[in-house]
Amino acid sequence: MINTTSIAARTGGSEGVGLYGAAKAFVSSMTRSFAREMAPHGVRVNGVAPGVILTDFHARNSTPEQLEGARRGIPMGRLGTADECVGAYLFLADDVLSGYITGQIIEVNGGQLMP
Repeated sequence: MINTTSIAARTGGSEGVGLYGAAKAFVSSMTRSFAREMAPHGVRVNGVAPGVILTDFHARNSTPEQLEGARRGIPMGRLGTADECVGAYLFLADDVLSGYITGQIIEVNGGQLMP
């Protein structure tokens, strides 16, 4: 099982998205809880936490100023794309590559958050 959480789960999100951050924190916590519960049944449970990714959501809900502010806080100097998240999902879905990994959240955020 691979859940999608968010950088907002750790940071609380930006202004006005506190409920979103709280919901994603729930997803991260449940990922770890399910990992413990499902491991004896041979089920691995992990998550992917994208940072600021250029999607239709941001096109509709974020101002250019907000996106530029986010970009300035990313060490790689740019916002991510959905395609750049795919590798984390494929890695976690592959039993050969990640068969002994459970209860983990992979952060995909250009260095914006380095836990």
